[in-house]
Amino acid sequence: MESLIILVFVMGYLAITLEHNLKLDKLIPALIMMALCWAFIALGIDAFNNWFDTSSHSLVEGFASLAHDDKMHWVEETLLHHLGKTAEILVFLLGAMTIVEIIDYFDGFSTIKSYVNFKSKKKLLWMFSILAFILSAIIDNLTATIVLISILQKIVKEREDRIWFAGLIIVAANAGGAFSPIGDVTTTMLWIGDKVSTMMLFTYLFIPSLLCMVVPSFIASFLPAFQGEIELDSEEDKPKSPYGATMLYLGLGAIVFVPIFKTVTHLPPYVGMMMSLAVVATFAELYSKTKISLTYFDPTESYAHGHHSPVHHSLSKIEMPSILFFLGILMAVAALESLGILFNFADSLKENIPLLGTELQGTKVSDLVVIFLGVGSAVIDNVPLVAASLGMFTEPIDDPLWHFIAFSAGTGGSMLIIGSAAGVVAMGMEKIDFFWYLKKISWLALAGFLVGSLSFVLLRIII
Repeated sequence: MESLIILVFVMGYLAITLEHNLKLDKLIPALIMMALCWAFIALGIDAFNNWFDTSSHSLVEGFASLAHDDKMHWVEETLLHHLGKTAEILVFLLGAMTIVEIIDYFDGFSTIKSYVNFKSKKKLLWMFSILAFILSAIIDNLTATIVLISILQKIVKEREDRIWFAGLIIVAANAGGAFSPIGDVTTTMLWIGDKVSTMMLFTYLFIPSLLCMVVPSFIASFLPAFQGEIELDSEEDKPKSPYGATMLYLGLGAIVFVPIFKTVTHLPPYVGMMMSLAVVATFAELYSKTKISLTYFDPTESYAHGHHSPVHHSLSKIEMPSILFFLGILMAVAALESLGILFNFADSLKENIPLLGTELQGTKVSDLVVIFLGVGSAVIDNVPLVAASLGMFTEPIDDPLWHFIAFSAGTGGSMLIIGSAAGVVAMGMEKIDFFWYLKKISWLALAGFLVGSLSFVLLRIII
């Protein structure tokens, strides 16, 4: 039965990675995989000899000799535990996504476009790289990529030029998301799972992440694609709402407030995110109502919707397929963890792969394993890889291993355009060819990844 569950997981995983070839949204195999894995566990529970207790990070002693009802009790308790932990991540993401949609409702991101008053391609490259790096740390790398490519489309007319900028935006956004607990789904998973803290994550990963952005951008600035000037539009787009800038700063500030709230109260991050959402939503409702009066009403403006509620509109724009995908993949990985498969696999890795000098810091896991994880995240989705690592390793909070995993999984996906959510959305928005990216951008991303990884190893020795 255990082999059947592994087969279901592998087949589901394969379907996820071949999403574009199969023309099948990845949430479908993720949900099927989750349901089948847990169904087979319930049906064949008497055949299993091992069960992993997440609370103690160890196998349950004498599980094979337990009665059927006792084993089912373990299944129910474990399933409820993992659902609770997964729900924390999903509710957190729902709050962040809603705040970003509220900002966009008021066209707040158009404020960024107003700062572009130069024509140099090289300056524009650095501006978008730095913006992607900073924004992704605040509103996550996926959203930052969508926002910046939308702005890019209004600034750069030629698609041949835009796709070069888009490629470097992907690299910079993934780098920026790695050092922030709210910058990437995988980093958020580690943060909510109490594997990393905000301060130590920043301490360990800011410099490696910065180098991962700076090195590719610096090399690219000498390439022919970024020489010369662009032609700016003669007419500037006027903001659709007078509250755009206010909502931009308020929304970004509210998201940044979440790690502070967690540090002060020691409550789960989703509680702070819900508070931030409530504050942003309150101002959004107040501002939207001030625009509907007897003396002024423009039905052509984006914030004048039939229900006159920016919150309702923003909630309707949330990308629910992504939320359901995360639910499916996280719960499917939890099934493998519960059977002790990931725990045993981690032990075999520790025994068979040579250490690369990590003994000095007391780290038991080879750097090579984590680097392979980063390379693997370029081929397959990094969410299940990090989810698996949570079940494989038992190192304490802020162990260098977790920070290296956060960096490797977050930035390694840049090496292929399908290796990260930011790359996939950019691929769709600009119709970027897989092989064009492989030829033109992948080597730049690899250079940044290797320099960043080396700087992390050196920084870990110093710290």
